[in-house]
Amino acid sequence: MFGPIGFQEMLLIFLMFLLLFGAKRIPLLARNLGHSLGEFKRARDEFHTEGAAAENSAQG
Repeated sequence: MFGPIGFQEMLLIFLMFLLLFGAKRIPLLARNLGHSLGEFKRARDEFHTEGAAAENSAQG
């Protein structure tokens, strides 16, 4: 039904963000999003590490 997002759609989304948040806040929002994603990945890796350790101790 719908294909992948094309260049025109991405440009439209970017312009909407620019109008909603302003040019000064977009880098701050992107930086905060990057920090949040990094924190999520660290928590996910820690969860997998603890799960593997618990699984090994239960088997051993």
